Amino acid sequence: MSLYITSLNSGSNGNCYYIGNDVEAVLVDAGLSCRETEARMRRLDLSMKRVKAIFVSHEHTDHVRGLAGIANKYQLPVYVNHATRPGCYHLKPESAVHFEPYETIAVGALNITCFPKFHDAADPHSFIITCNKITVGVFTDLGRPCEELIKHFKQCHAAFLETNYDDEMLENGRYPLFLKNRIRGGNGHLSNKQALDIFIKHRSPFMSHLLPAHLSKDNNCPEMVHQLFSANAGKVKITVASRYEETPVFYISKNEVNVIARKKTLAIPAQMSLF
Repeated sequence: MSLYITSLNSGSNGNCYYIGNDVEAVLVDAGLSCRETEARMRRLDLSMKRVKAIFVSHEHTDHVRGLAGIANKYQLPVYVNHATRPGCYHLKPESAVHFEPYETIAVGALNITCFPKFHDAADPHSFIITCNKITVGVFTDLGRPCEELIKHFKQCHAAFLETNYDDEMLENGRYPLFLKNRIRGGNGHLSNKQALDIFIKHRSPFMSHLLPAHLSKDNNCPEMVHQLFSANAGKVKITVASRYEETPVFYISKNEVNVIARKKTLAIPAQMSLF
């Protein structure tokens, strides 16, 4: 049994990642409204009926904005730790299922492992999702690399990896100094250089896909990120996760890798240009 993955959206305006097999799926974070999440999944021919749970990485708005609406409409359990739960506004108490660090949770044939990360939130976690010895990682909102991140990244056949900012663009950009220091201070976000270093040094020989994710609108450029990673990718397919639209659905298998053509081209307004 293989895995299907897509980024429904990735950025400070909303984050939501879909990982599933032929029977069940999970969402990691729910930063889009319920209506927008449904619309993007329809364009990809993905059914909400397959989604069996939502996992919450942390309580920042761009990760939980649509959480209660989706969970309530589809009667989904929401896996969230104790410190993060108070920030998940309007989520019904009966929907919350608490997880502990390093716990592995079974959702059908999917096994989701949670582990802590550095970020300026109450108790932030990253996740790896495994099915039939295929592993996908969701590693975003990372202040800095750590041993746990590297250990889990090495296991991945595919991964969403934060590539938030370019050092020079951040330094020379319009953000006030306190915000620049928050982003690059070790509990904010991962730079292009830091993410590339992880990718080059620690990817597995069986990694097939990398999706650079959570790019800053002001301090990064998707085209630059794609070029930077592609130059060092070898056989790994690089697809930058957009902050404006969903990616295609990617089929991750131990033996073969295909892109499932389930994406309609969207007209993006000029003010929302990808580059």
